[in-house]
Amino acid sequence: MPHAPQEIRTYFITTVTASRRRLFQIDTNANLLIEILQTHRAKPTFALHAFVLMPDHLHLLLTPAPQVSLEKAMQLIKGTFSFRLKSNADVWERSYDSRRIADAVSYTAHRTYIHQNPVRAGLTANPTTYPHSSASHPDLVDPAPTHFRV
Repeated sequence: MPHAPQEIRTYFITTVTASRRRLFQIDTNANLLIEILQTHRAKPTFALHAFVLMPDHLHLLLTPAPQVSLEKAMQLIKGTFSFRLKSNADVWERSYDSRRIADAVSYTAHRTYIHQNPVRAGLTANPTTYPHSSASHPDLVDPAPTHFRV
């Protein structure tokens, strides 16, 4: 079965840790997940446009590679992190929420939402100072898909 065209395959994703465990308030865990995102980005499993790791959840803006389903990309992210974390407890809630990004306005709004998330949560006053976000690491993300560039 062929995948949908790339121009409609960019998603805003939210996934939550099991029992809302605050795994990402521990820098080692947050850095591990960022490393895993970068590994899969380099393969390339997906293009990563924005991310933020909150203490108990994460938000991503990504476009799966042409032959990779969104489900497979998420399985690789969550599965690799769970395996490398070596926790005896569940790491993730089983599901994740995804919303397809339809246009440049939606893309920009979701990217802003991701970067402002730690500010709204009171974790920082400025998104560029929050260490587990693409707002502070613009070198760790890919540009917007060409069809969303203004």
